[in-house]
Amino acid sequence: MCDTCGCNITPGNEHLVSNDGKLARTPDGKKAVTVLRSLLSENDRQAIHNRGHFDKHRVMAVNLMSSPGAGKTSLLEATITALGSELRIGVVEGDLETENDAQRIRAKGVPAVQISTGSACHLDAHMVHDALHKLDLASLDILFIENVGNLVCPASFDLGQHRNATLLSVTEGDDKPAKYPVIFRAADLVLLTKMDLLPFLDDFDPGRAEEQLRGLASKAPLHAVSARREDGMEPWFDWLRAETEALQRRVAAGETLRPAVQPDGARLHGLEREPDDRATGHLMAPNP
Repeated sequence: MCDTCGCNITPGNEHLVSNDGKLARTPDGKKAVTVLRSLLSENDRQAIHNRGHFDKHRVMAVNLMSSPGAGKTSLLEATITALGSELRIGVVEGDLETENDAQRIRAKGVPAVQISTGSACHLDAHMVHDALHKLDLASLDILFIENVGNLVCPASFDLGQHRNATLLSVTEGDDKPAKYPVIFRAADLVLLTKMDLLPFLDDFDPGRAEEQLRGLASKAPLHAVSARREDGMEPWFDWLRAETEALQRRVAAGETLRPAVQPDGARLHGLEREPDDRATGHLMAPNP
């Protein structure tokens, strides 16, 4: 987790721990533990602020998580092609370096903001907030946040999104849910990607991958897709349509939706909650 690799300090929150930042000094000398928990607390505060912005503008925010190369950007390109005339789409791209993915999205005629994280292996709520200043949320129906390719750390940081979608490509191995349970427990939807390669990979069993997922007590829908061939994509599109419509109803009722927070992440964030409290709550207005 991020408390051991040190990646909890990112370009988005480093101002809190450097120079005269809010968390630069700790009173009891327990710097590592205190700073970590304070950073996570500040992240959650910023996430609430971000979610307030999304709810105010009625924008459905979806966090895409996967290992590097699982096909997140290709999935977005196919989604834009299919739904671009139906839903107004925006994208926040997260990578250590380059604007390659953002350029691919912009080429589809969709606004995209690139976040370069440097050495940080995940996005945080502060980085996403900075990116939101470069987007016109009032002109969007759905915002995809393509997180940094990593099967561990992204699942522990609330960005202000409403839903998490986790991708597992057939090139990775069908045992990944069992080996990386944190990110799959956090998933509201799981997509098996690059299914067009399945005939060439006789060691990947989609049924076994689902067994591994259900072994985590996950009830997340699982769909097999090929963005390259545009096969099996309709359930994904239907899920996006349904979630976008559900957001409108929640906002009208004064409610919001929090992403699934896996148990370890909840303990780190000090967010121990009843199981059914992970989904809905009162609408949180953005800070002034």
